Amino acid sequence: MIETVSFAQDLIRCPSVTPKDEGVFELLQTTLESMGFTCHRLPFQEDGTERVENLYARFGTQAPNFCFAGHLDVVPVGDEKGWTFDPFGAEIHEGRLYGRGAADMKGAVAAFVEAAQNFIEEQGDHFKGSISFLITGDEEGPAINGTKKVLEWMEEQGEVMDHCLVGEPTNPQCMGEMMKVGRRGSINSVLTVHGTQGHVAYPHRADNPLPRLVKMLEALIADPLDNGNEFFDPSSLSLTTIDCGNEVENVIPGEVTAKFNIRYNNIHTGASLEKWIRATLDKVDTNYSLKTRISGESFMSDQDILTDLIEKATQKVTGVQPERSTSGGTSDARFITHSCTVAEFGLVGQTMHKVDENVLVEDLQNLTKIYQTILTDYFNETT
Repeated sequence: MIETVSFAQDLIRCPSVTPKDEGVFELLQTTLESMGFTCHRLPFQEDGTERVENLYARFGTQAPNFCFAGHLDVVPVGDEKGWTFDPFGAEIHEGRLYGRGAADMKGAVAAFVEAAQNFIEEQGDHFKGSISFLITGDEEGPAINGTKKVLEWMEEQGEVMDHCLVGEPTNPQCMGEMMKVGRRGSINSVLTVHGTQGHVAYPHRADNPLPRLVKMLEALIADPLDNGNEFFDPSSLSLTTIDCGNEVENVIPGEVTAKFNIRYNNIHTGASLEKWIRATLDKVDTNYSLKTRISGESFMSDQDILTDLIEKATQKVTGVQPERSTSGGTSDARFITHSCTVAEFGLVGQTMHKVDENVLVEDLQNLTKIYQTILTDYFNETT
C-alpha cells in the first residue's frame, strides 16, 4: 500500500536535478506496475542535449482516459549550507516535509499515486475507463526532450487523453486558493546593437552602441503592451540583462547586448510580438541583430467538467473555493492543451525553488483526498 507522505519522501531522496534521473523513474515505474499500470519508459535525446527519462503509464484500456501529468526533475539546491535540513533527506519537522521537490512537484506525484491506488481498490472490477500518468524529467530544464516528445509518441501510438490534470503547485498561500485554467505566453529576446570600438577620448572616431541601446529599450518600455482582459493580467516586458563585456574605463565598446522577456496574454501571439519588437526598434535604429525564442503561447482551457470537479473537490476537502487563474509562469500544460482539456492544481508554491523548500504534511494528505474525489466524481459522471 502506497501512502503519500512516505512515497513523497522516497521520491525526494532521489536527487533528480534536471536532467539526472538518479533512480526516481525506476521507483515510480515499479510502484505503478505493482498497482497494475502498464508502463512505457520513454528516454529522449536530441543532438546537443542530454538524455532525459520520461514515463507514460496507463491503467485500463477504455475511454475516458483521465491523465495526471507532472515532472520528477527538480532545480538545483543552490548553497546547500543555507539549508536547515539535507535538501534530499526528506525530513519531517513540526508537521512540514522538507526537501527539494517537496512542493514542485514530487509531493503532487505522490498524492496522485495514492489517490489512484485508493480509487482502483475502491472500484474493483466495476471501473470502466482509464487512468494514466504522463511524467517527465525535463520540465525544469529546456523542455526539449520531455512532455512535448511524449505527446508526439502518444499520438503515434493512438494514446488519447480525454482530460488532463497537471499537479504544479498552484496555491499561493494555503491549500484550495487557486487552480490554473490557462497560462500566459513567453517570448525571450536577445538584442545586440552594433557599433565601432574606439578610445573614449576620441568619441568621434567610434560609434558607441550604448546610447542607441538606451533609446531602443526606452521605446520598448514606453507604453503598456495592453490592459489585460477578463481572463488575463496585462502583458509585461521585463529587462533581464545588459552586457557589453567591457572591463576597462577608456574604451567605447563595439557592441552591446540586452536580453528581455515578455509574458503575454491571449491578446497577442509570439509572432505578433516579434513583429512589434522589430517595428519598434526600427523606428529608433536599424543597426542591430535580434534573436527571439517563444517558449510557449498563451492559452485558455475550456471551463468544463475538469475545472468544475477540481472546484467541487477542493471545496469539499478544504472548505475553500479556488480562484480560476491564468497567472504565474509557464508549465507543460502549454503542450498538453493541444491534445485535450487541461487544468492545473497542486500544493502551495510559496517555497518552490527556494532554500528549505517544504510543504505541510496535512496539505499532502488533503491533496490526496482532493485527487481521489476528482477521480471518483469524474468517472461517476463520464461512465
